[in-house]
Amino acid sequence: MKTFLLSLTLCFTLLGFSQNDAKAKALLDQVSTKVKSYDNISLDFKYVLHNSAENINQETRGDVVMQGDKYVLNILGITRIYNGTTLYSINPEDEEVTISKEDPDDDSSITPSKMLSFYTDGYTYKMGEEKNIKGRKIQFIKLTPKDSNSETDHVLLGIDPQTKHIYNLIEVGNNGTQTTLTVTSFETNQTLSKALFSFDKNKYKNYYINKLN
Repeated sequence: MKTFLLSLTLCFTLLGFSQNDAKAKALLDQVSTKVKSYDNISLDFKYVLHNSAENINQETRGDVVMQGDKYVLNILGITRIYNGTTLYSINPEDEEVTISKEDPDDDSSITPSKMLSFYTDGYTYKMGEEKNIKGRKIQFIKLTPKDSNSETDHVLLGIDPQTKHIYNLIEVGNNGTQTTLTVTSFETNQTLSKALFSFDKNKYKNYYINKLN
């Protein structure tokens, strides 16, 4: 779960690059502006983890609804509800609910919303290839960690230049592991239930409640 959420967190620096990097910054800024203009965002996605050396190839699908810092994420059979201050992780298989406090302003706090608003610092970046994927032109931007001790070698961020939406994110680790997050459905400004980001304990009376803090 944490590996998946880590793949949603990216950064870039703003000064001292070539003309291509200036174009990359302009495109990233357009994506950020577009994302911030929406009241809420609903995504369906495919998540693939691949490491040929270890013969690992895992694929899963999930969905997430985001409104500001709040979100509801479904992946690997677990539902995570974050109401802006408290995170509820619901595991039906174990009949357990884990409750913890989260600070969205904390750099170590990893949330799905950071996937779409990741432009602060920590990476250098440059324009990559433009590819035709299923009839769509996707412009890739390569981000490289400034931290030489990072476990990530580089990240490729695929952007649809027409819609200014993120198409996919490919994270390549120093150990050869590649994780790919591909957006399969992107909807915005949906009519959401007022209770969507609320945890209803009455629905989980037989669950074990694990409060971490």
